[in-house]
Amino acid sequence: MTISVITRPNHSHPVKRAFVVAMPTAKILVVDDEPAIRNLIHRFLLKQNYEMESAEDGKTALHTFDKFKPDLVILDVNLPDTTGYQLCQEMQKRTDVFVLMLTSRSGEDDKIRGFSLGADDYITKPFSLVELGARVGALLKRQRAVVPPEQPTITVGNLKIDPVRREAVLNQEEVSLTALEFDLLYFLANNPGRVWRRDELLHHVWNYDFVGDRRVVDVHIGVIRRKIEPDASHPSMIHTVRGVGYKFEPPENSETSD
Repeated sequence: MTISVITRPNHSHPVKRAFVVAMPTAKILVVDDEPAIRNLIHRFLLKQNYEMESAEDGKTALHTFDKFKPDLVILDVNLPDTTGYQLCQEMQKRTDVFVLMLTSRSGEDDKIRGFSLGADDYITKPFSLVELGARVGALLKRQRAVVPPEQPTITVGNLKIDPVRREAVLNQEEVSLTALEFDLLYFLANNPGRVWRRDELLHHVWNYDFVGDRRVVDVHIGVIRRKIEPDASHPSMIHTVRGVGYKFEPPENSETSD
């Protein structure tokens, strides 16, 4: 952004001077014990004008995290002194940092575990730097809370979803949800009966134009079902519409209010 200022030195003709106001640069921490991958990501994102730091293990990562205060952490699952899952959880306790999990594991169970601990996205090795850059840029465009505080509390049977407190209570016990899980659940519950395609949910809830595997929605839905459904294999609230996406439909014997 450029701001032009007119000055009049010594009563002569006006002199036009341009001052460039620097926009904040996003800070990214890369944590990977493989030097080749860590350095490759570091150099690539540095060229994209991000402010970069790197770490090769969990201890160094936490020390750097506290000093550097990154906006995003690219975090490998396998580290020599801890796991990326544990590190993700610890970092999420300290700040609302975005976490992109980086791993050679492609199983759904691994993704579910990462997302349930607060990861925002998941990319599997091998990957292209172009895709990584797109994922990073998309995450950094997101806003943490997509649920405006003035939105009403939703009650569906024994489930209460409060957007002001950002908490869900089931049978009078609080349900442990990550920020993204809460946003997804509230969005669906606030639009009962409406069928949403995966790309629509990515746009409205993730708040960015998604690049990569749209099954990330399926994984998050699966995690939420395990937390709020009496039987996750036969969901009574969040229903799959085959070939399309998902919808929130309150059980027939429940009362709904907002």
